Amino acid sequence: MVTIGKKAPESGVLTVQIPEIDHDYPADLDPRVEALVTQVIGRVADKWTMILLEVLTEAGEQRFSQLLRAAEGISQKMLTQTLRQMERDGLVIRTVHAAVPPRVDYRLTDLGEGLSYAFCGVWVWAAKNVDRIEAARAAFDERAAA
Repeated sequence: MVTIGKKAPESGVLTVQIPEIDHDYPADLDPRVEALVTQVIGRVADKWTMILLEVLTEAGEQRFSQLLRAAEGISQKMLTQTLRQMERDGLVIRTVHAAVPPRVDYRLTDLGEGLSYAFCGVWVWAAKNVDRIEAARAAFDERAAA
């Protein structure tokens, strides 16, 4: 069990279990898998996708307006585009409730939760290595300035 404390909406602490990773890769990966990995990393490297993954992991199902508030600085257009892409990739489920006015909720799918937990490992790695990374950067900057 890994506990990660970070500033998050409502000062939440994210606690997840990180599954063991199977490193028995086939010698020749399916080109579709390689392309998918590149696409997923590119998508998650997007600032808003990562923030929305975090918000939905910590808060669970959210309305569009709640996501708009939680992802400070995102425009309605960018939120809509990001959620549509996440829905297309199978990361979120969009539920429209027949009400007046219409209500739309978003929640992570199993795929979305799995991706969120996979990237939790990056947080763990960063937390363990922040001092070393900052020292390496300072040393590099000092050498570059000389």
